[in-house]
Amino acid sequence: MTGAPFIRETKNGLSFEISVNPHASRAQIAGFAEGVLKVKVTAPPVEGAANAACVELLAKKLGLRKSQITIAAGERGRKKTIVVSGVDKALLEKRLRELAGAS
Repeated sequence: MTGAPFIRETKNGLSFEISVNPHASRAQIAGFAEGVLKVKVTAPPVEGAANAACVELLAKKLGLRKSQITIAAGERGRKKTIVVSGVDKALLEKRLRELAGAS
């Protein structure tokens, strides 16, 4: 899978869409499809555990602090909107492209 998620500028920061697969055998970024970042986490979708694992994985892979990443929409579903604050759009695009190359 190649490409990168479509990044939008919002009043709170930069946003992009992800699709989460909870209960995976290992936590990883599984690539991109149709402008959506595919994320696998080992945590179950119970009491926000998968959401927390998602934020932690994204922070680690993008080289950001967890406090810079929030789930703006989709907390109860697999499709989520992520908002990243305090990062330049060009830098975020570069890091997401690097993730695509590493997938």
